[in-house]
Amino acid sequence: MKLSKVGGIIAVANMDVAKPMLQVGTIPIIRRIVITYQQVGVFPVVVVVGGDDEELKRELSSYGVVFLKHSEEPYPEMMDSVRAGLQYLRGKCDRVAFAPVNVPMFTPNTLQQLIGTKGDVVAPSYQGHGGHPILISDSTIDRILAYSGEHGLRGALAESEIPRTWVDVDDKGVLTNARDLENLVGQLEEHNFSILHPQLHMRLEQEEPFFSYRLKLLLYLIDDTGNMRIACKQSGIAHSKAWDMINKLEQNLGYTVVQRQRGGKSGGSTCLTKQGEEFLVAYHDFEQTIHQFTQDEFRKRFISTKIIE
Repeated sequence: MKLSKVGGIIAVANMDVAKPMLQVGTIPIIRRIVITYQQVGVFPVVVVVGGDDEELKRELSSYGVVFLKHSEEPYPEMMDSVRAGLQYLRGKCDRVAFAPVNVPMFTPNTLQQLIGTKGDVVAPSYQGHGGHPILISDSTIDRILAYSGEHGLRGALAESEIPRTWVDVDDKGVLTNARDLENLVGQLEEHNFSILHPQLHMRLEQEEPFFSYRLKLLLYLIDDTGNMRIACKQSGIAHSKAWDMINKLEQNLGYTVVQRQRGGKSGGSTCLTKQGEEFLVAYHDFEQTIHQFTQDEFRKRFISTKIIE
């Protein structure tokens, strides 16, 4: 199911080298990228990891991201993470935003500029130097995946002769690497202002809440995988908790959202009913409309008037 025009990849590669839990300000760098992605409506956000990902799941449990574990190797190559993320999102959205976790300081405005620019591969440039994130069109993913060389994404783009569209941005965060802690801290105040936004925790409720961002992601993953256990693993939701959430949702809506088929040689399957699909699409569209309205009104009333600066 294609819910969103732009999906996002955050490549961790490995926990020891990438240091996704490095604190800059009061939050880890991986959360900064998730916030930036979600502020401009990127969905789904896919965190690609190798090795143990339990610490990341705890950190991002309330953010509704997809956890994609592509390797048991403690030190997988970055291109392996890129390839895994692109394979996962292929056909699920029109374009994919890719960023390594160690480049966490680019701003939502920069990402919005890239999204607003046409091109098969769109990348930011700060003072003549290319940086991240990179926006990749779905139509080019197969050509990138066919690359088997040793020069990473840069080599894949060169070999496949996919042209890059450069966007000049006034955002040095597109270049700042987490290894340069001094520069990272030096950009903290500016970056904190860039991610200043109203945070709506939308949910549906009657006597009690019964639908939230996390359950939306779970339904999306059920539709994608056809397997409840895989959907739970990728969303970081316990299996028993997931069924409790779905049962409560169905009780409140008054119809079946998830079709259970048990047994058989394949061990059964799980999928959304037609009504479940219609509900998920309608809710996502509603959520995106409210999100955009809120962002626009916030900028108009607080940023443009310099009530907050």
